[in-house]
Formats: sequence, C-alpha cells, structure tokens
Amino acid sequence: MLIEIDFNSPQAIYIQLRNQIVMGIAQEQLRDGDSLPSVRSLASTLGVNMHTVNKAYAMLRSEGYLILDRRKGAVIQVEIENKDAEIEKINHNLRMVVAQAICKGISKEDMHAVIDDMYENF
Repeated sequence: MLIEIDFNSPQAIYIQLRNQIVMGIAQEQLRDGDSLPSVRSLASTLGVNMHTVNKAYAMLRSEGYLILDRRKGAVIQVEIENKDAEIEKINHNLRMVVAQAICKGISKEDMHAVIDDMYENF
C-alpha cells in the first residue's frame, strides 16, 4: 500500500495517515494480521516526525483497527466489540454530511446512490 501525504493540505498529517490506513483496510490492501512499518521506518519514508506516525498509530489502536505487538509492531486487527456503538459513531459522523447535502439541495436518492457507489468501489 502506498501512502501519500499532502503537506499543503489543511488536514493534519496524522489524520491523513490514519485515513489512508483505514481506506487501505476497507479496500483490502491491508488485511488482518498484516504488519505496518515501524514508527521510525514509516516516519523516515514519509519524511515526517516519528511522533506524527506514533499519534496516527495510537489513534488507530484506540479505534480498534490495529494492535501493538512487542514482536511484530503495529499489526492490523479490526475489532468490533459493540456493533450498535459503532453504528452510533457512524451516525454521529454522518449527521453533518447529511445536513450539508440537504443545504445544497442533494436528494436522499442522490445520497443513497453516492453511498451505494462507494460500497461498490470498495
């Protein structure tokens, strides 16, 4: 999986890194059991501070996308302990997107088509 950081983006680098890893998991470029590069190695490759990579890995760990193993380092392991809680988080995150769509006159049918298309592409 190729990770590309946009240093001109207003989005924080650790968020870009986190998002690209989540996308890699969703697109099955990364699978359960795959090891990610070490913090130091990935930071060097990307040309960023190792604390930035560490923050992204910590975020992914707290969100249930990876575990930290002493021998293997950061390992992809997607956990879902409570599906209802995950749905509630997604609901919370999508509220603003739906509000923006409504403000811009985008119909429910168009939104459904966008989401259906996204699922097909993943």
